[in-house]
Amino acid sequence: MGKNFFSSNLKYLRTQRGIEQLELAQLLGRKSASSISEWESGNYTPKVGVISDIARVFGVSLSELMNEDLTGIKVPIKPITNSNFIPLIGTIAAGLPILAEENIEDYFNLDSRIHADFALRIKGDSMIDAGIYQDDIVFIRKQDCLENGEIGAILIENEATLKKFYKDNGTVILQAENDNYKPMIFTNGNISILGKLVAVLNIRG
Repeated sequence: MGKNFFSSNLKYLRTQRGIEQLELAQLLGRKSASSISEWESGNYTPKVGVISDIARVFGVSLSELMNEDLTGIKVPIKPITNSNFIPLIGTIAAGLPILAEENIEDYFNLDSRIHADFALRIKGDSMIDAGIYQDDIVFIRKQDCLENGEIGAILIENEATLKKFYKDNGTVILQAENDNYKPMIFTNGNISILGKLVAVLNIRG
């Protein structure tokens, strides 16, 4: 069996790129750098799926990362910003709005065909008739306007909510997808559109 170069290649590519262990961990959906440290020290090797994600981050093939000595070679790597790792930036209320949490909680490796800028976690049941439930992950494309009838993430005086958007002669109506909730009506402009819903990850089975 040939030599496995994974640990040395991982450390080399990371340091060549100038990113910290914690930053790489977050890109891989992990909350601490301990796994990265273990991998680089050679104490253990992650599963193939994780190695594939690492290879994608650095723009090398799985075979190159595992089987070729890349240390000392100037490896052309793709910018991390071009990867499909989408940040989960907090919890969004679907129901009674709660204070938006701006800290990044996690990362998702999203299909490149879905053009999203960030993800949010749903809290509440006001969008269940649209197939969006408590704890689901919604993927949002950043934009500052919505068409009537589109679902978007809306910031209301520093609180966020996910609703169907309507605008009529300067009046904004945010409509729930649950008959138990009344429409939210705004005429004073105290709202800000964060973006448009482009995909939903249903958490429940």
